[in-house]
Amino acid sequence: MSVESGRANRIAVVGGGSWGTALANAAACAGREVTLWLRDPVGAIHIQKTRDNTRYLPGIPLHDQVQVTSDEGRVSEAGTILLVTPAQTVREVLGQLSPHLRDTALVLCAKGIERGTDSFMSDVAAEAMPSSTVAVLSGPSFATDVARGLPTAVTLACANGAEAARLAGLISGPAFRLYHTDDVRGVEIGGAGKNVLAIASGIVAGRGLGESARAALIARAFAELMRFSKAYGGRAETLMGLSGLGDLVLTASSTQSRNFAFGDRLGRGATPEKAAGGKLAEGAFTAAALIDLARARDVEMPIAEAVADVVSGVSDVDGVVARLLARPLKAERD
Repeated sequence: MSVESGRANRIAVVGGGSWGTALANAAACAGREVTLWLRDPVGAIHIQKTRDNTRYLPGIPLHDQVQVTSDEGRVSEAGTILLVTPAQTVREVLGQLSPHLRDTALVLCAKGIERGTDSFMSDVAAEAMPSSTVAVLSGPSFATDVARGLPTAVTLACANGAEAARLAGLISGPAFRLYHTDDVRGVEIGGAGKNVLAIASGIVAGRGLGESARAALIARAFAELMRFSKAYGGRAETLMGLSGLGDLVLTASSTQSRNFAFGDRLGRGATPEKAAGGKLAEGAFTAAALIDLARARDVEMPIAEAVADVVSGVSDVDGVVARLLARPLKAERD
């Protein structure tokens, strides 16, 4: 991909939440000029002035190389855009920004599947911006760790392997290490699917079912993820890496994970509405779409289906636990 020399090392991060702010800091630490774009003009002015995203990452200073704006035109100054908005808003945000974008590499940092269309994020982006190179970034990473400069490794995928390597080199910094691959589908399946399965892990924890049960669930959840990925063209080695197994282990093991915390509150008896607590848990939105896609290709995903049923109110926690335990015995490889 050809990008003018003045834009080649400039990165725009679209989305001023915790993950967007953390990635802006990481890219700046890699020596890049970074623009952090927010929809909210008042919020952008506040963060630019105080150098502190007090709403999402309070107390973590914004890097000096990050400039914050709500001006859509500023995004076009960058050769690479990191799109860090919730999965369900990706199509809308790209529609808003597309008139300002040209000859751009677009790195999707949202983890989910679009409701209504059951589309993967890379397909949504290809429809919205057909002239752009589309890549996906995913892996085991908490925003606070990345923003503070703690060692973190993730995966960047692009169908063009050379472009994947270029983008990984562009964003990698002293403590933020990017591996690269051309398996876009495998990376985005790992990112989307683990959110749903992390909710199940949280439910087990919140219900007090024990660490043995949670370890077993994570192992069987990973088997579901592998089956689903194979059915949709993802490679097994990708799911065994950072964006699959690595991200599942992190997200399914800590209350820092919004999806795990959401599941934990469900396990303790909260309704889905109260469990959300006003915070985004991408897995709650992805669950139904994941199951739609699984059924379309006859992929058995009982744990993910149980999550979808609890989130939608079709069944309660005790009901799905009893259902899972009553499943017929089978060979472990099945």
